[in-house]
Amino acid sequence: MSTDAGRLAAVVTALPGVAGLHGGRFGEISTFAPGRRVRGVRVRDDLVTIGVVARDAAAVPGLGDEVRAALGPLGRPVDVWVGDVADPAATTREENKS
Repeated sequence: MSTDAGRLAAVVTALPGVAGLHGGRFGEISTFAPGRRVRGVRVRDDLVTIGVVARDAAAVPGLGDEVRAALGPLGRPVDVWVGDVADPAATTREENKS
């Protein structure tokens, strides 16, 4: 898979256990691209870091493996950082809007 931060973000946010991306406490998990910043994805030559918000607490234990499997081989390690767990009531409200 390409290491384009936008594509990685799209793959990760499509996962059922992921409510969204998380940029880290100070926004350090980000990639700057022309005209934009992709929060929750940091691509370096030696490492890819993905910051996520878990859909619920039950998803947290397997979320790292789920993200790595979805991204496939990138030719470098992938660190997955769970920055938060979504409020179930808020997640349900967002899904009902669709």
